[in-house]
Amino acid sequence: MRRLAAAALSLVAASVLVSGCSSATPQNTGDNSATGSGTLTIGIADDLPGVSLKTDSGYAGFDIDTANYVAGKLGVPTKNITWQRIDQDERVSALTSGKVDLVVSTFSITPEREKEIAFAGPYFVAHQDLLIRRNDDTITGPETLDGKKVCAAAGTTSIDYLTSHYRGKITVVKVPSWSECVRDLAAGTVDAVSTDDLILAGFATQPEYKGVLRVIGKGFTDENYGVGLKQGDNRLDTVRTALKEYISSGAWKKSLDANIAPSGYAIPSPPTVK
Repeated sequence: MRRLAAAALSLVAASVLVSGCSSATPQNTGDNSATGSGTLTIGIADDLPGVSLKTDSGYAGFDIDTANYVAGKLGVPTKNITWQRIDQDERVSALTSGKVDLVVSTFSITPEREKEIAFAGPYFVAHQDLLIRRNDDTITGPETLDGKKVCAAAGTTSIDYLTSHYRGKITVVKVPSWSECVRDLAAGTVDAVSTDDLILAGFATQPEYKGVLRVIGKGFTDENYGVGLKQGDNRLDTVRTALKEYISSGAWKKSLDANIAPSGYAIPSPPTVK
């Protein structure tokens, strides 16, 4: 459930101003060591630096590592995973239609989504924030967005928050992907991009955006990431247990240190998987 983050956000705010930090190279933890002939189709994003990015050798990032670990605990070897790129607004329908078995794609757990699908998690808590052009001093937080064009991916909780809290004050520009939003921001056709700080930090440190874009660093919600499954999927408890082991084993921290920490984002304490 979305709620105002309070003291915890101050810790993120200071460290997520990443315009001067080095760019992170996507990493993955390799084969999950599972054996057998089981298969899985996992819905993912493919354009989120540090989180879920298509590379020359496949896919890499924190969400990819998370999905790979869970697949291993379900007895599915890495080589038997089919990675299925899906747009943000396809995540629920991809599960309900059977297009994918799992969705691991910065997928916030919300009561509305839980009416249609099941979640295991959370495995990470991010905070909605703003990405702006570096030389823009007119936007200092969500309260200064009046009259601005703000871009967000369709079908996301970021869109929901903007339209419910700032209806009539801002123009919300909906596009299929966050990478498209960021390109529009750099080109000057929108004034800001609003989504999770984890995602924004990854974009801000890419070579083409360093010194061009910056994250405000004033997160204003909690976003509890979960692994999405179809309702009634009997693997839910196993996925939940896998996420707990992912965190307790140190694999969670190892992936974040490799994929996210180089951006300058302060790695938080792990959440409690419910």
